[in-house]
Amino acid sequence: MAGKTKAIESTVERGQSVRKTFLALREMIVFGRLAPGSWIIEGDLARRLGVSRTPLRSALQWLEREGYILAVKSGPQARLTVAPLTEKDAREVYMIVGHMEGMAGRMASSLETSLRDPLLATLKQMNAKMKRATDFTESHPHEFFDLDTKFHECIVVAVAGTHFLSIYNGIKPHTERYWWLYSSSNPAELKLSFEEHEAIIEAIAKGDADATERALLANWERGAERLVQTIARYGERGSIYSPRPIS
Repeated sequence: MAGKTKAIESTVERGQSVRKTFLALREMIVFGRLAPGSWIIEGDLARRLGVSRTPLRSALQWLEREGYILAVKSGPQARLTVAPLTEKDAREVYMIVGHMEGMAGRMASSLETSLRDPLLATLKQMNAKMKRATDFTESHPHEFFDLDTKFHECIVVAVAGTHFLSIYNGIKPHTERYWWLYSSSNPAELKLSFEEHEAIIEAIAKGDADATERALLANWERGAERLVQTIARYGERGSIYSPRPIS
């Protein structure tokens, strides 16, 4: 029995190590510390993260399944590379998240007043901070990024179940990769996102499920269009078809 217990504990520890490594690597990719299109060098990553290659390889396989890493043919064998940031993928992930948040918005607008009012108070407070954060003489675009992320997460967390959150938390970081790397190129456009949030808050306050869904989806659709225009100006990151870097 003792041997079986130790085996179970060992399996749990390995699983925790893989998950911790996966999250650390995903964060590095999202925030550009592993650049789009860069090759994955296992030995270097193992040293940086202080892990052995066993959990590292499992984490890399996990990242590959979720689209953060790609296997690219290089000579007789395939090599792993950080997935590029492209116009096509930007539109796709923004629309997926937009539709998911639209569903969450419908549910949020239908909450009982005792639950909806605290949510609205939080959203209004965050949007007020976002408005102040658009003055980049006193703040930084990444402060706006954090507030924007929390604004949307508040709506989802208020209503979503376990399965919804699992899918949402898996896809959302893909949008954050684009936001993080491209947003500082056009800080003036961030004010448009703040204004679109006002429409979302108003729709939830009215309890209008259709209007809330439309407002959230519109926020993501317009965000995708703004992003695609920025990518067109500065180039795709890590793509062999458009290798121009952001200057």
